[in-house]
Amino acid sequence: MSWRAEAVAIWAFAVRNLLMATRNVFFFFELLFWPIVGVVSIGLMTRFLELRSEATAFVLLGTIALSVVQVCQLEVAYAVLFDVWSKSIKHQFLAPIGVRHLTLGSWIVGMARGVVIFLILAVLGWWAFGVNVIAPGVGALLAFLAGCFLTAWIIGVGVCALITLFGNRAEAFAWASANLVLLLAGIYYPISVLPTPVAAVASLIPLTHFLDAYRAHYGFASEFSHPVVIGFGLAAAYALLAHLALMAAVRHARSSGLLLKMSE
Repeated sequence: MSWRAEAVAIWAFAVRNLLMATRNVFFFFELLFWPIVGVVSIGLMTRFLELRSEATAFVLLGTIALSVVQVCQLEVAYAVLFDVWSKSIKHQFLAPIGVRHLTLGSWIVGMARGVVIFLILAVLGWWAFGVNVIAPGVGALLAFLAGCFLTAWIIGVGVCALITLFGNRAEAFAWASANLVLLLAGIYYPISVLPTPVAAVASLIPLTHFLDAYRAHYGFASEFSHPVVIGFGLAAAYALLAHLALMAAVRHARSSGLLLKMSE
């Protein structure tokens, strides 16, 4: 397939996800309500606890990262969920496309939504709580957002693989997996407070390193020597593994007849 055909196939899935989302009355609710409630509630908690400005920035950055990752990874998971819910998943995989087209197309929409969420929450955090989350500069900000989006893509593709492998029973992973990963990544605390075995697992999550690198700009000591480099290295490895896992899950679902069962 030529690069032009690749681009068209990816863009087609991006447009599909965008159209499906905008027709859903809960789209704007999901896009705005929960992230705003999260930042406001956590921000008010920092006021009540009388945290210093640096500690407030530490916690709000975690809340914003949580919202960005959740919104983006759900969009990637919808690449399979939409077809499972509409009982048309077999038709999707009969088309001359690869899993890269549906995941990357959905990821584009997820990143666009994630950027919108980040900008809204950044303005809200600055206006309501005096926290400037873009103070570290453009380069650091782009690396941080890239880390959030890569983490979201990995989680979303992993969810797609689980749904393809286990069917409707795995739908809950679309909402639970991101919260579990972000819990380990230390969205509200440094991973040094975790038990040693849990902290070791947390150090294997890419977002842990991107949060660590970005928070270092607010005066917090970094827990890793080269967090951005390590974060991108881990993200690249997990992205490849997630893609291969989804391909294997699709092959298994075809051979076991699960694709047909999910389309009935």
